[in-house]
Amino acid sequence: MKYIKTILRILLGAALLYAGIGHLTWLRQEFVAQVPQWMPLGTDLVVVLSGIVEIVLGASLIFLYKWKHIVGWTAALFFIAVFPGNISQYINEVDAFGLDSDRARLIRLFFQPVLVLWALWSTGACKKGV
Repeated sequence: MKYIKTILRILLGAALLYAGIGHLTWLRQEFVAQVPQWMPLGTDLVVVLSGIVEIVLGASLIFLYKWKHIVGWTAALFFIAVFPGNISQYINEVDAFGLDSDRARLIRLFFQPVLVLWALWSTGACKKGV
């Protein structure tokens, strides 16, 4: 079980690195489309900042083994913090990332809790606490 958790933690870290780099490069416009209209900051700034956070979290999940519990809680909180963007995409019927129907955008909403649980479980954050 320990090896499965380690593999899943590293996979989550790699996914966050990929997404974070995508925020800053080729996926930037897709991420801009997800920023809620009510955000007080500029949409491009939100995308850049969240991309930087994803890169740091991804690298931390992979390389900061001794801090994995804290990184797990931080990643879980980040996934919760960006969830309003997913809700906004659904409510405002914004097409991005191939989510071009209400059904696809609704289904996407159910994956965010999976990411939260993945971050907590793969790092052992639930057992260790903060």
